[in-house]
Amino acid sequence: MTIRSMLSLFAATLIAAAPAAVFAQNEDLGSAPPVGGEVETIPTPGDDDGGLTGSVSFEGSLDDLQLAIPAFAAERDVATAANAQGTAALGAELARVITADLQNNGLFAPTGPDALPKPNYPQITDPVWNMWRMRGAEMLVQGYVRPRADGKLVVGCYLYDVALNDELARSGWVVPPSDWRRAAHKCADLVYSRLTGESPFFDSRIAYIAETGPKDNRTKRLAIMDSDGANHRFITTGRATALTPRYSPDYRKLMYLSYVDGNPRIYVYDIGTGKQTLVTESANPTFAPRWSPDGRWVLYSMAVNGNTDIYRVSANGGPSERLTDAPGIDVGGSYSPDGTRIVFESDRSGAQQIYMMNADGSNQRRITFFGGRAATPEWSPRGDQIAFTYIPGDFNIATMSPDGKNFRKLTDGWQDEAPTWAPNGRILQFFRTERNTGRTAIYQVDLTGENLRRLPTPVDASDPAWGPILP
Repeated sequence: MTIRSMLSLFAATLIAAAPAAVFAQNEDLGSAPPVGGEVETIPTPGDDDGGLTGSVSFEGSLDDLQLAIPAFAAERDVATAANAQGTAALGAELARVITADLQNNGLFAPTGPDALPKPNYPQITDPVWNMWRMRGAEMLVQGYVRPRADGKLVVGCYLYDVALNDELARSGWVVPPSDWRRAAHKCADLVYSRLTGESPFFDSRIAYIAETGPKDNRTKRLAIMDSDGANHRFITTGRATALTPRYSPDYRKLMYLSYVDGNPRIYVYDIGTGKQTLVTESANPTFAPRWSPDGRWVLYSMAVNGNTDIYRVSANGGPSERLTDAPGIDVGGSYSPDGTRIVFESDRSGAQQIYMMNADGSNQRRITFFGGRAATPEWSPRGDQIAFTYIPGDFNIATMSPDGKNFRKLTDGWQDEAPTWAPNGRILQFFRTERNTGRTAIYQVDLTGENLRRLPTPVDASDPAWGPILP
């Protein structure tokens, strides 16, 4: 959401707010979601000999790659807390999640388990090469699942080059039954990184704003979900409007903007305890919170006497430090991955443009000079790109290099805004508002502007924020 939208909402809220509508800050919170733990990686044969070094035989386009993903094998078919139908059925579910991950990013066209024969347990480490070759498979992803004595699940994942009769990668993980989908995402990450040479992004989570109700009276709730839309959970009840969420770098907290007391305030929600705290005690409206890459600082904007500037405060509280002091609206600060610079939006030139400054507020300079306006900048995790909302008239998503060059428009929507990066910096998510209806949805697109797709959510959705890869 752009700063002008937030200020408009702020004005509307001031009119609507009445003493009877002031809630205690925790009254807007739902039940605390469970906290996912760190996934244990199991040692696999070959780890002691320096790892696998096999080359990939495929040299064409990845979307032409024939990638077969049969059901994961079960050493014995037993019911678990993850699937009462047994580990054989769970093995098929694991393969379906992996297939969907690799298919939905637009880089691959995999064949899933429902169209393939099921390998047995010994065949997982000894593939039937001729059978897969005759079926046209060039790469093969197969694995196993078995319950452990403590109730946890052990999931192994193998990537084979069928043309070379060679194993390219393998890994295994131990997960609680409730976290079985994470093992599938870890396997998809393994395949993606081995075949593309890029960092993965499937085992990650997204925070966003869930929207319901008519266009002129929308209820906006804080929600979280896995990167593929599964494990959806609402965090707030919707009694107060919530906006612009951001995960902390360690996934333990969520920072977001709430109108819980009738004014825009920044809160930090502790996912483990379900409690939240106010970032600053200022009576002035505060906007657009962002974490520093190391989680030590919180960057935010505050309106004082009609002027909005960017401030930073320690994540543990304390006095705030003002970083900008130009007349106008300075907002939307986003740290560079190394934490040394901040990109932000300002209308000090008379129209919204993108500016850069050092992390201490020094060396402020404008970096966008093309026609139209620019807002909501977000620095790529790789550091090589800045995504932003490009506004020549309609709202679109665009990228540029940190020096303001290499402009590229990625979408052509009527109202696309608020981009957020995948952990590997190759995919962008944003939200799109439909003309006339005001309905919103989350979309994602890759850096080429291709592979545009809508992310499934149970209700309308806006303000997505993609977190880093889970530990």
